[in-house]
Amino acid sequence: MDSTTLTGKIWGYDLEIFKIKDMKGGWYIGDFVPAAYKTKDFEVSYKLHPKGENWDTHYHKRADEINFLVSGKMIIQGQTLNAGDIFVIKRYEIADPNFLDDCYIVCVKTISDTSDKYCVVKKEND
Repeated sequence: MDSTTLTGKIWGYDLEIFKIKDMKGGWYIGDFVPAAYKTKDFEVSYKLHPKGENWDTHYHKRADEINFLVSGKMIIQGQTLNAGDIFVIKRYEIADPNFLDDCYIVCVKTISDTSDKYCVVKKEND
């Protein structure tokens, strides 16, 4: 079997290509628009948090978050995290990030519900 046998056209599919810059806040999978893949089951983002960004202290009632710190250094819940660290924030656990460097993070939420974010402290960016 040559490599052309497995192309999308043979299987009846067309490859879809999206740009992360066109997604809202880096979120590209979930039950929202735009989305590269629409589902209510989970959400995925790839996001840059610039050094010193003010991020709302918050929690989720329905979703757990599994995060992969691709690059950068940050503090969350008093713990310093570095590139390559994976951290899990469970339901009702507080997320209070402090971005010490520019941080690229892949975030997976265990459901897709855009209303499942509850601010404890609202922070304003300069």
